[in-house]
Amino acid sequence: MNEEFCSNCNQSIKPKRIDGRYIIHEIEHVLHFERGILYTIRELLIRPGDNIRNFISENRSRLVKPVIFIIITSLIYTFINHFFHIEQSYIKIEDGKTLQLNAINSWVQSHYGYSNIIMGAFISFWLKIFFRKYDYNFFEILILLCFILGMEMLIFSVFAIFEGLTKYHLMQIAAVIVFIYFSWAVGQFFDKTTVASYFKAFISYILGMLTFGISIMILGILMNLITQH
Repeated sequence: MNEEFCSNCNQSIKPKRIDGRYIIHEIEHVLHFERGILYTIRELLIRPGDNIRNFISENRSRLVKPVIFIIITSLIYTFINHFFHIEQSYIKIEDGKTLQLNAINSWVQSHYGYSNIIMGAFISFWLKIFFRKYDYNFFEILILLCFILGMEMLIFSVFAIFEGLTKYHLMQIAAVIVFIYFSWAVGQFFDKTTVASYFKAFISYILGMLTFGISIMILGILMNLITQH
């Protein structure tokens, strides 16, 4: 009997030591074009609605896990943003009179992975209202947004690189493309055959961002009132 392998599954009982080859293998696994992040990006560019719908209802092994995806893509954007010192973003709140509000805003801009998930919750609320006739719960819609907002981070990343290299202000163009992509992807997810789907997706995005921004301001004001007493 070989004690190095499990008698039931025939897998090694003791894992191999972590070395340089192991790290390279893990990176290749994440970036692999089949079932990896590159494959996920390609599928979300070509058929976002169909692929996310399939992930939710049928096969969850084809795409990268949504929370991991949005965190990785947000880290990519954060790294590029800091490298080129680009302080513009799709949500920016400034108020020199409220230190707490500035602190919250700084946290949002420094933690896009988490703040995107939080903002996704606000957008999910509005999508659930506008698309209430569809049998998707709040958390399934949040998964949809993890993929879409992750793609938005990549779009911003590409434009941030070009802005950093050329010094032209391109992030406004990126914001327009992001709005278009969001409306198209969400509309395709719910009902690609009707114009109303794309319009409701666009309105949900606007309302979600507004309520997210208002919530940040309210939180900043409350924190300011608490610290003054």
